[in-house]
Amino acid sequence: MMIKNLKYLPLLLLLSLVLVSCANESEEKTGKTKVVCTTGMIGDLVHNIAGDSIELTVLMGPGVDPHLYKATQGDLSKLRAADLIVYNGLHLEGKMGEVLEQLGKVQNVFPIAQAVDSSFLLSDPAYPGAFDPHIWFDLNIWASTIDGLTQELIRVKPEAEQYFLENAVDYQIRLGELNQWVYRKIRTIPPSKRKLITAHDAFKYFGKAYGIEVRGLQGISTVSEFGLKDRVDLVDYIIEYKVPAIFVETSVSERNIRSVLEACQKQGHSVELGGSLYSDAMGEASSTAGTYVGMVEANVNTIVSALKPKLNEN
Repeated sequence: MMIKNLKYLPLLLLLSLVLVSCANESEEKTGKTKVVCTTGMIGDLVHNIAGDSIELTVLMGPGVDPHLYKATQGDLSKLRAADLIVYNGLHLEGKMGEVLEQLGKVQNVFPIAQAVDSSFLLSDPAYPGAFDPHIWFDLNIWASTIDGLTQELIRVKPEAEQYFLENAVDYQIRLGELNQWVYRKIRTIPPSKRKLITAHDAFKYFGKAYGIEVRGLQGISTVSEFGLKDRVDLVDYIIEYKVPAIFVETSVSERNIRSVLEACQKQGHSVELGGSLYSDAMGEASSTAGTYVGMVEANVNTIVSALKPKLNEN
């Protein structure tokens, strides 16, 4: 095997050791189909279709940045034992992407973006030929992955086909209702105020779907660096359009976006932190944002509360 990128060599060697160690072992079945997902959003989608009929493992928990996540040996063992692995694709899981591709040669591995019509994907100007991976921020796109995912689940657990199909229909209806709710809520913000400034450029799909202009300090990946000009340009934009609030993200350091806020204030523009948004990770399981639906609702309520003019404002 030719390794294209030497920075992944240690991780791929670790994967090889796990594969070799498991090759001659007869795996004991727990009775439940094992499904391993990378992110919480994907795990929640799988859970809504498969329920408790499977043993579900999510590798990346609340507050974890998938762009920077590095798989542990324990993760690799869980992946190797899985009957199905579901991940985002589109380079979201940047540091473990090659590992997932290699596992796909010997196991059932499903990149969920594969189920999306490529005409709906947004390209990244900084990386020609690459697509923005944050597809879950457009409810219609996210719902379009359900059919493909359901078929993958049926393939590994055919005896539950009817159960999966019924759940899939129910969840598509739920996401359709949520999509309409988001659209109505965003429309309560005056058009001139529909400007969303965040730590990194994770909300392009959201902006396109619901008519809100989006700008991030960093690019679509938190691995990308931003320069002084990027910050100056963003500050100038906030001041020019009198943006009242900017947002931090739960999975990204607040430091950089706070530096933008301070720069605006030094130039006499009153701007505040509008709150924390869930971008690449959901909230704690016990919180409102611990599900995908709850995460979307929490984000939209935070955005509307911060950007919609108060009653005593002109």
